[in-house]
Amino acid sequence: MTITTLWLVIAAIGIGTFVLRFSFIGLSGRMALPDAMTRALRFVPAAVLSAIILPAALRMPAGELDASLDNPRLIACVIAALIAWMTRSVLATLAVGMATLWALQALL
Repeated sequence: MTITTLWLVIAAIGIGTFVLRFSFIGLSGRMALPDAMTRALRFVPAAVLSAIILPAALRMPAGELDASLDNPRLIACVIAALIAWMTRSVLATLAVGMATLWALQALL
């Protein structure tokens, strides 16, 4: 693959990504979504966030799956989820979750 081809592929992917994302932003004011779809879209951020975090919490650096109670990432995620549920504060959730993870990594 030549440098020119590589840059053309990168540009095409960037333009495609921009067009897809802008289409939703540009069309959102012109079209009214049904109420059922609006209600369903409220759960998208939580679903995406859990899809990103859960595999990272269950996978160890070597790549194997670890769902044991010796996994510091999993314990920190559970504690952070409890803090998020109790306080509804992003800052408190991040602070407690990271402090828990660092403390558990130092101890285990």
